[in-house]
Amino acid sequence: MLKILYRQVGKYKLAALLTPLFTALEVVMDVLIPWVTARLIDLGINAGDMAAVYRYGGLMVVMALLSLAFGILAGRFSAYASTGFAANLRSAMYRNIQTFSFSNIDKYSTAGLVTRMTTDVQNLQQAFQQILRVTVRAPFRLLLSIVMCLLIDARLSLIFIVAMLILSFSLWQIISRVSRLFQQVFEKYDALNQSVGENVSAIRVVKAFVREKYENEKFARAAEALYKLYVRAESLMALNHPVMNLVVYGCMIALSWWGAHFIVGGTLTTGELTSLFTYVMSILQALMMLSMIFVMLTQSAASAKRVCEVIGEEADIVSPENAVAEVADGSVAFQDVRFDYEALSDPAQGTAKSRRSALYNVSFTIASGETIGVIGGTGSGKSTLVSLISRLYDTVQGSVLVGGRNVRDYDLKSLRSAVAVVLQKNTLFTGSILDNLRWGRESATLDECREACRMAQADEFVMEMPNQYETRIEQGGTNVSGGQKQRLCIARALLRKPKILILDDSTSACDTATDAKIQKAFRTQLPDMTKIIIAQRISSVQHCDRILVMEGGMVTGFDTHERLLETNQFYREINELQSIGTGDFDERKEVLA
Repeated sequence: MLKILYRQVGKYKLAALLTPLFTALEVVMDVLIPWVTARLIDLGINAGDMAAVYRYGGLMVVMALLSLAFGILAGRFSAYASTGFAANLRSAMYRNIQTFSFSNIDKYSTAGLVTRMTTDVQNLQQAFQQILRVTVRAPFRLLLSIVMCLLIDARLSLIFIVAMLILSFSLWQIISRVSRLFQQVFEKYDALNQSVGENVSAIRVVKAFVREKYENEKFARAAEALYKLYVRAESLMALNHPVMNLVVYGCMIALSWWGAHFIVGGTLTTGELTSLFTYVMSILQALMMLSMIFVMLTQSAASAKRVCEVIGEEADIVSPENAVAEVADGSVAFQDVRFDYEALSDPAQGTAKSRRSALYNVSFTIASGETIGVIGGTGSGKSTLVSLISRLYDTVQGSVLVGGRNVRDYDLKSLRSAVAVVLQKNTLFTGSILDNLRWGRESATLDECREACRMAQADEFVMEMPNQYETRIEQGGTNVSGGQKQRLCIARALLRKPKILILDDSTSACDTATDAKIQKAFRTQLPDMTKIIIAQRISSVQHCDRILVMEGGMVTGFDTHERLLETNQFYREINELQSIGTGDFDERKEVLA
């Protein structure tokens, strides 16, 4: 973990080294000033020597200015290093997330990743800044102050040693309890962020179902849990100051009592007693700073573990050495394929890792240029099947071939450039319609974008918009309908000119007439492109060259629409149900019963 964090310091290493150097010099000046003060009092004021007063007074001014300069430089370099460190952490996490396969992404919740890139990184930034300054300042001040006390009067230094032992024991008791509480805080942050994220992204659903009260209560529970943990932790932390004040006042009383006796006895000067008062405060404040450092380090250790977990996560799917860079054609073959989803362990629930099978012994072949329909009920494995073609997941058993080669042989960028996927959850990004379309191909001209939109039946409604292709898409595509969003996403995929186009239920929000026009455009204008169309409606795929029927993760039929009506009971029953207006696969058994 430390190696990962150290690498993220990057170009800020020099600033990170200069910060403790200037901090140490600042502490030296601060610790020497009380000693000079004692000389000013004893050799100048008490002796009536104004030359000594000017000499030591001038020296104190110079040391104070040096302390100020060193402190400013230390603060500047620590801010530069810590903010740069935080920026590097966020960049490293974000870059690594971009390499994740779907199986990697499945390990983390969206809320958890957001918390790691915000709250956790902020904690590490603060901790790094404190490490650069306070972890040098506090121990160095403590050590130098003790040395100066021993040089002034070793007998009175025993008071400080006893005070340090009492304060150290008290602070340790507080820290050990607070640390455990802070480790639980970040889990609650995930729950809070998840509640906020879901509510904001689904605010229209919340309002449509009048669930504002429920969402408020859900958020309140998450906030209350976080609040209670923080109250408990801060309540314990608040004990630091009373304990320190008790020890400080005890030290002052003991120092005053014994110091007065030593001054009367002639073994201690007034100036030396004055400097001892300053040093006792310096020692105890250093101990207090050390206690705060321990709490912060404990708190940041949990954050560091979560951040390093993401940075250190290795992508399950990577390009092989000597990878194939060219996909020959759009042919697809599945050979005895099996795929399992892995469920993560949950220590809080006492559950271990488990696997859920999604595909069993799937075998079929698709020729380049064919149009294939895929039909099946919810959970039958349709989306999983097509995810294996572009290697968003890897098979557990068997092989997937594209263009006559195993997908594991290809360079990932080359493979995914040849396989365009329009997923169930269509996503448009903030920006113009043209910007969104050019996600498919950055160099696409306006004419090419319009041609793709015409095939996807999107050009007509885009041209009716106030700014046409320069119309701004709001965050999440909230200013276009579901069907319009789907058609724009299809056009975006077409702009890539892939060898294989996969539509994962991507016309479900379109009306039947629009769906039919899209299918016709594909047949007439994209004859050489392999098209795989997942749909719930048989009418959307009945004109395909062949239709793949899936049930429970297995292929139960693969033929033309007419042949499946004759040979596949499941397909025939669904066709009959949809012809009378009841088309949901999951209602099939209920209707037939």
